[in-house]
Amino acid sequence: MKEIISFLIIFISFSFAQDAKEIVKKADELMRSKSSYSEMTMTIVKPDWSRTMSMKIWALEPDYALIYITSPARDKGTVTLKRKNEVWNWLPSAQKVIKIPPSMMLQSWMGSDFTNDDLVRQSSIVEDYNHSLLGEEKLNGYQSYKIEMIPKPEAGVVWGKILAWISKEKFLQIKADYYDEDGYLVKTFTGSEERKMDGRNILTHWEMTPVDKPGNKTMMEYSNIEFNFKVDQSFFSEQNMKRVR
Repeated sequence: MKEIISFLIIFISFSFAQDAKEIVKKADELMRSKSSYSEMTMTIVKPDWSRTMSMKIWALEPDYALIYITSPARDKGTVTLKRKNEVWNWLPSAQKVIKIPPSMMLQSWMGSDFTNDDLVRQSSIVEDYNHSLLGEEKLNGYQSYKIEMIPKPEAGVVWGKILAWISKEKFLQIKADYYDEDGYLVKTFTGSEERKMDGRNILTHWEMTPVDKPGNKTMMEYSNIEFNFKVDQSFFSEQNMKRVR
């Protein structure tokens, strides 16, 4: 009898782990495709000022991305290029391409709460973490799965733990809390404003809020996304940084 109970406990635990990973995978795939083109605005909020930038983004997952700033006028034409684990900036005012050195990878990107390292991080929330289904909660109007993600020992990731809330019906990631290796909450990423874009129901408004910087947050608002957009690897070149519009 003990052996049967032990087997059932192991089987149930394994099933929940498999279910949790599948839920995370579906949420991840909803916002990804082999390639994409998007248009968005980013608003950076500080205690004593704020500013908004508009941009176009081309991506070839998971290694390539090019971000072109369209406004405001003082930043227009600024380009960030990601190729695998390297980042370059094109500054039209200086007519210069600058490669970001390793010592600057943890610095803020364009004054936001995202770092240069955030642009190139290759970790996968599906493959680099062990997933556990903690339960269900209603969050921001969505009945959601609450899932804990703990990095695998061999994974080269920066977070000690991620807690994610994913809606049961459409697999929308409503919220994610990021913890450091000592168990302290570092930042919260929340999504809202569900809309259909290119045939997919997604959340189009996102907010990144750092815990240790009261009054700071970065908001992203998608106005257009095209999934599986036709773009070649050759598009993501230093030469094209100066030509793209």
